[in-house]
Amino acid sequence: MSPRWEPNPDVRRGRSTVWNLHAHLVFVTKYRRGVFNDEMLTYCEDVMRKVCEGFGADLREFNGEHDHVHLLVHYPPTVALSRLVNSLKGVSSRRLRQEFTGRTNRALMHGRFWSPSYFAASCGGAPLVVVQQYIENQRRPA
Repeated sequence: MSPRWEPNPDVRRGRSTVWNLHAHLVFVTKYRRGVFNDEMLTYCEDVMRKVCEGFGADLREFNGEHDHVHLLVHYPPTVALSRLVNSLKGVSSRRLRQEFTGRTNRALMHGRFWSPSYFAASCGGAPLVVVQQYIENQRRPA
């Protein structure tokens, strides 16, 4: 590695790739039902951490409120974010409904735990304006 670069633990390396991909994900419960308590959030975090590990991703941060959760995931470029989200929501829904049957009343939530939609945003690294200026200032060969 060039001496002008400081080693960054967030920059991961593969055989032919170098990456630093982070996504902020938000999942909302069906009908925004307020089902989460501290015990459920802790269990949900454990389940989602294991799912991420299965994809070669790292769950960096997790937190939530009574009707939604936030995740910060560091994932490799070989992972399609939509597939990761599908697995996170599917596995956690199944496991939470098994473990907390009383709090996740199937009749109230019509057999679903999560809303079918989700929020995803890429994050980290330089602000978009800085990247745009960097690309703009590249010296094009004449």
